[in-house]
Amino acid sequence: MLKKVISAGLIGGLTLIIWAILINGFFGFKYSIDMKKVPNQPQVYQILKENITEPGRYLCNPALTESNMFPENQPVFSILYGGMGHEAAGPISVILDFLYAFLTATLCAWLLSLTSEKIISSYPRKVFFVLLIGLLFAFFSDIKKYGIGNYPLNDTLIMTFHNIILWIVLGLVISLFIKPIQKKTV
Repeated sequence: MLKKVISAGLIGGLTLIIWAILINGFFGFKYSIDMKKVPNQPQVYQILKENITEPGRYLCNPALTESNMFPENQPVFSILYGGMGHEAAGPISVILDFLYAFLTATLCAWLLSLTSEKIISSYPRKVFFVLLIGLLFAFFSDIKKYGIGNYPLNDTLIMTFHNIILWIVLGLVISLFIKPIQKKTV
């Protein structure tokens, strides 16, 4: 079974990478959500560069009112500085994305291999099992990104929907490899 889990992890990881290349590289999915342009970018960039020198996540709130409260209906801005420039972001991101893809798919295949005979003997149940793992990830990571200083509701829902589809595709691939152990007849 270990061979099947590793094979499923490798092919599943490759599937995740191909998915990312297609969806992000060709269709610009992540770019459209995470890299929106600021109209007067050079001026905003200069102000941020002068004022934010340490990597981290920052919030920029409106000034407090006379009653020491935040004014209603005023925007709150979230600023994220990872501490690196374009020269470092590419190679580090690629390596981490590859590791993440293969480890995620392998862990998922391993968990699937540990399920009951009833689940592992049915292709739709195996796909559904992987989808349930994906729903947990969506619930505890994607949906939680909504709110003040994070993503707007529409972007959060789009990311969640994207990841649910991605986990279905991963389930379809991994489920091809993980099969019940054949009982030897004497």
